[in-house]
Amino acid sequence: EGFRYVAFILKLHAGSPRVIPPHDQVARVARFVAHQCDWASMATISTHKPVAGQPFSNAFSVSDGTEGSGSGVPYMYLTRMEISVQDLEVNSQASLSMSLAQTDYCRQQGYDPQSPLCAHIILSGSVVEVNGTEADFAKRALFSRHPEMIDWPSDHNWFFAKFNITQVWVLDYFGGVKTVTPEEYFQAEPHRKHH
Repeated sequence: EGFRYVAFILKLHAGSPRVIPPHDQVARVARFVAHQCDWASMATISTHKPVAGQPFSNAFSVSDGTEGSGSGVPYMYLTRMEISVQDLEVNSQASLSMSLAQTDYCRQQGYDPQSPLCAHIILSGSVVEVNGTEADFAKRALFSRHPEMIDWPSDHNWFFAKFNITQVWVLDYFGGVKTVTPEEYFQAEPHRKHH
């Protein structure tokens, strides 16, 4: 019930304005996008005929933390029954794309989803299962923003996983894609600190 209450409060505040960091602060922009987006497109290397060996993209719900306190790590709630998860069991390498087009931001600004001004990020890395205290964190992060997950069928053997980032790609302004190392990404403060 606590998760449902938190989700209700989040919906009340969903319309509150969020200010994207300046485009020259690339790591902060990446952290901002990762926290604002509730889902991502994940590309795996398919293990399924007739597209085995080819990139395969699929949508997944994600959360890097409860609203306003993002860790930068995208967490997912997965089942081995899912087609992309079966790919990951053979090759855990993947890429994860998130765009502010998934929020109200780009539409309100009049930016097309493909416009560089509609900030989006691509994370390279791998998907790994998490346990213990990290799984507890993932559960809070995901269930607070995706309360429907609480009632998903228990016979699907759900587990918590994280996207283990090895490279960050950012497109948020003209001039081409910019890269951020994981170290720069995790050291960045996505939101303005109030003094």
